[in-house]
Amino acid sequence: MPTQPKSSDPESSPWFFSYTLSKLLFFTRIRRFLQRKTSKKRHRPSDPLDESKTEETKEETGQGIEEETREIPMVLLQRSVKHLHFGGWKEKEVAAKEIKRLANKDLKTRKSLAALGVIPSLVCMVHSRVVDHRRLAVQALIELSNGTFTNKALMVEAGILSKLPKEVGKADEITRHDFAELLLSLSSLANTSFPLSSSEVFPFLVETLESNSTIDTKESCLATLCNFSTVLDNACHLVSTGVVQTLLKLSLEKEVSEKALATLGNLVVTVKGKKTVENNPMVPESLIEIMTWEEKPKCQELSAYILMILAHQSSDLREKMTKLGIVQVLLELVLLGSPLAQKRALRLLQWFKDERQAKIGPHSGPQTGRNLFGSPENKWERDETKKMMKKMVKQSLDKNMEMITRRANAAEGSSRLKALVVSSSSKSLP
Repeated sequence: MPTQPKSSDPESSPWFFSYTLSKLLFFTRIRRFLQRKTSKKRHRPSDPLDESKTEETKEETGQGIEEETREIPMVLLQRSVKHLHFGGWKEKEVAAKEIKRLANKDLKTRKSLAALGVIPSLVCMVHSRVVDHRRLAVQALIELSNGTFTNKALMVEAGILSKLPKEVGKADEITRHDFAELLLSLSSLANTSFPLSSSEVFPFLVETLESNSTIDTKESCLATLCNFSTVLDNACHLVSTGVVQTLLKLSLEKEVSEKALATLGNLVVTVKGKKTVENNPMVPESLIEIMTWEEKPKCQELSAYILMILAHQSSDLREKMTKLGIVQVLLELVLLGSPLAQKRALRLLQWFKDERQAKIGPHSGPQTGRNLFGSPENKWERDETKKMMKKMVKQSLDKNMEMITRRANAAEGSSRLKALVVSSSSKSLP
């Protein structure tokens, strides 16, 4: 049986179809390119009909550009993820830089990167012996943790807390700063139900605060401790690390005092924290000194709050405060402090006033409905109390006026002040 000859028509061959398709794609791209060029050179038409046609052309061209720009980041993202997972160290380094840049764009990109599994690979990269590799990995994780609970939880599950430097003193400043920034971001998990081990975090934070780190690094560490200390269990554990002494020292540094005092305020609400702060030799003298910082109203408020908690039901500490001159400082705070600081200072003043009246009056027997000598209702004692309060207020005002005058003299200079006095005296002569 004779065989049929093969068709010699080129249009029916597979090669012809593929060639035709490639030509169509090529001319489509050329047409898009020319449309973009002509749309840039084209002037705004005066005819409304031409204007509507131009808008349609712009919309078509814009859609093409959006599609192309959307494809480019996706290609870069996939390539970076592939190199991070399977590439050598040089490729991993380039991929970490690209992931850091992409993660900085928006939340959707950060979630997409996490879904592609980059977080465990970056956490493993943190354990590298090369400093630049570790630094890039930590910085990329910082960007990925921004604004997403899931990414932070994935980092903790991948074991990032176990990768913290064990010897903080040997780590360079940039490494300490980057880890402090990352821990500050992760510390927001402390107020959630997600389990976050503080035993691995606290040693690094305390050692960093006690090192010669920069102010920015210390601020990040203090903010992290403040977030952890809001949880009662963490506050008790934090006191056991001996951080109270470090916080009291840092509270006297005006650049970081506010965060240190806020953390101390969270610690003193626990029984162990209150006892530890109360027994420290720097208390209450350092806290009384902070209440004199007129340029730091928030620090004054926090210091007064801590002293309120410590002075409550502690007559020994109140007596120690009185000997250190706290009444004078509280009166100044009532006159010049913020509304919240004034409220707390008045509460403390009331306690000291009641304690003084209790010492003057009888220690037994009913106190109401009787007008005995020594009772707070006695007219003579009320007058004496008023005289004492007026005297304290006058002393406080005199001290404030003296301080204001001294500052004015220092600002203007002694020569200018003398010239002012001479001119005023000459004008008063007849």
